[in-house]
Amino acid sequence: MSIIKPSRRDILKLAALAPGFALPGMARAELGAPSGQNPGYFRFTLGDARLTILSDGYFRVPAAGLGVNADPEDVQAFLTRYFLPTDAGYSHTNHLLIEIGDAVVLVDVGSGNRFFDTVGRLVGNIEAAGIDPGSITHVVITHAHPDHIWGIRDDFDEAIFPDAEYILGAAEHGYWMQDDLVNMVAPEDQQFVLGAVNSINCDGVDWTLAQDGHEVAPGVRLIDTPGHTPGHMSVVLESGGKQLIALGDSMTHAYMSFRQPGWFNGTDADGETTVATRKRLLDMAAADRMAVLGYHFPFPGVGHVQRENDRFSFVPALWQF
Repeated sequence: MSIIKPSRRDILKLAALAPGFALPGMARAELGAPSGQNPGYFRFTLGDARLTILSDGYFRVPAAGLGVNADPEDVQAFLTRYFLPTDAGYSHTNHLLIEIGDAVVLVDVGSGNRFFDTVGRLVGNIEAAGIDPGSITHVVITHAHPDHIWGIRDDFDEAIFPDAEYILGAAEHGYWMQDDLVNMVAPEDQQFVLGAVNSINCDGVDWTLAQDGHEVAPGVRLIDTPGHTPGHMSVVLESGGKQLIALGDSMTHAYMSFRQPGWFNGTDADGETTVATRKRLLDMAAADRMAVLGYHFPFPGVGHVQRENDRFSFVPALWQF
């Protein structure tokens, strides 16, 4: 069977309709809607670091954008096997806030009110968790896609955390800010270029441009994890002899990225590099027993990587109180 890769135009057209998708009444890993509001934060510790996972909400995109280098029938069968809908993928948004020493580090700023109407909850959940937004000392942006950077400004177009140091990979900054990029991409991608440029140029933000190994704060460093975007970076935290990687979008699916690490998605800029980066991270996390945080994994998205020959599994962390 020939493999048909949906165009980004098709994906974006469907994505615009995604918040209104009505999923079929089939068995799936999605339960009924809550009768009230669930808390949008989750706390735990790693060594001496205090960590909080903060939700910015969730959104749906067409499942046709998953595993675009695989046989579509295999992708559909995979989704069915894992009790997932076969028409629309579900993407949560899990932000890591690290309190270590005198530093308070937030990873990514979410979508704000400029993307789907089911996101934009980050600041509200920061406050609900009892965290003063003004206490944030560092903001790390893993990459400049809408759900990671468009929430950088408030309703007055000013930086939402004005006193923080903002950090972005030098390669990521260089890609989005190259001259006339908007006219070098396909028309359906121009909105993403304009959104990235506008966010990077946000009033009140002076960027620290990071290279591989950049130390954000003692115990917190950035590593190059390209593929999803040219300059994508992930965050490594080490404290008390334990480690955690905030993956950003280097792995986007809590099941497919592990069981089928050779598959990539339509939103990955460079599929082959995405796969190589993912396999490197899986090998490292499994061998070193590192915890991982998946930005788009089911909330709160924290767990470990278990190796099974040439495949892996995500093992969710245990909840405690």
